Amino acid sequence: MLGIGIAERSGLIDVLLRRLVLAAPQRSLTFCVVLAGVLSSLAADSGYVVLIPLAALVFRTAGRHPIAGIAAAFAGVSAGYSANLLIGPLDAILAGLSTEAVALVDPDYEVNAAGNWWFIVASTLLISLVVTAVTELITEPRLQPSEPGVASDITVRADDAAESAGLRAAGLVTLFTIVLVLWAVVPEGGVLRDPDTGSILRSPFISGIVVIIALWAGLAGIAFGRVAGTFSNSAAVVDSMERTMTTMATYLVLMFFAAQFVAWFGWTNLGVILAIVGADGLRVIDPGPVTLMLLFIIVTALINLFIGSASAKWAIMAPVFVPMLYLLGISPESTQMAYRIGDSVSNIITPLMPYFALVVAFAQQYDRKSGIGTIIATMIPYSIALLITWSSLLTVWILLDIPLGPGAPILLPAQ
Repeated sequence: MLGIGIAERSGLIDVLLRRLVLAAPQRSLTFCVVLAGVLSSLAADSGYVVLIPLAALVFRTAGRHPIAGIAAAFAGVSAGYSANLLIGPLDAILAGLSTEAVALVDPDYEVNAAGNWWFIVASTLLISLVVTAVTELITEPRLQPSEPGVASDITVRADDAAESAGLRAAGLVTLFTIVLVLWAVVPEGGVLRDPDTGSILRSPFISGIVVIIALWAGLAGIAFGRVAGTFSNSAAVVDSMERTMTTMATYLVLMFFAAQFVAWFGWTNLGVILAIVGADGLRVIDPGPVTLMLLFIIVTALINLFIGSASAKWAIMAPVFVPMLYLLGISPESTQMAYRIGDSVSNIITPLMPYFALVVAFAQQYDRKSGIGTIIATMIPYSIALLITWSSLLTVWILLDIPLGPGAPILLPAQ
């Protein structure tokens, strides 16, 4: 979290998102906007604050409806919250909660932060393609000419020399990091391999991937900030870390109560009882892993309409569903991924999502008649399309028995 916070507050992430969108050719503009939205989930709010208004402006400049740009970016940022090419803070948070939950029935099982990595990489491409198709085939053709609201004060900034120099510095740090990691992982006796077996899947590299990404993001952010001028001295770097930790206050309070909740479940054995009773009942029905995962996705999507926070929901749901499905042979990583799909697909249609009002405000800059109902109606096709296609991807993953991430099977070995 600290490393990503430094990169975000140095301006590195904002600049990368902006340049990705502005450099997009006309034919792939929508795809690049959505992809940038999905990748923005690494940062706290860059996708909402920077990308969504920028997408509206870029669409308008290209002669397209700005609301379509807002819808595409919003779908990428919010519905794509559980997809990315890299491991982010959400992966670490959910993995920690999953580990606590599965400990109710198996104290030795540990869910790694990289447990969903392969699947979220594939999901990044899927979401980008699906949201692009919905935007260009459904959303944009339906949009009527808008009645302008308050004039937008957003402008497309020209690329300046300082930013370019900062990006080059961040690129050098990235290159150095890649070379260093390859040196530590690729050779047979690499220091980040398992010292006993030489394996990469269960090694310090995989267990420490969050730390590696955080160090890279922090160093790249510092390099960009010093060269671009957004960090004038070391005190500015420390300040960015302090502000990042400020955003963690809500999470720390939540985790305090979540820890008590999980501890009470363990102390009373209520979690184990519910898991055993639920698992026994499901064994009688014998719905199969695919049906179980699909039902769990739908349940999560419905709950998400009323409880917005991903970590808060998982803190409540994990102690019940992770042990229950574990007893049915479904790995905690699979349950966690199904949860992430359900949580993401309904993010864009619930007004309780913290940034929903901000999206409405952006839309009203281009159409004063836009309101909560308008945005929900616009986003429903995205939600349905992603629910169907993302669930289908997980179904294929289960049927082919492909690991969700390093050392993270879909189904547990038969005992």
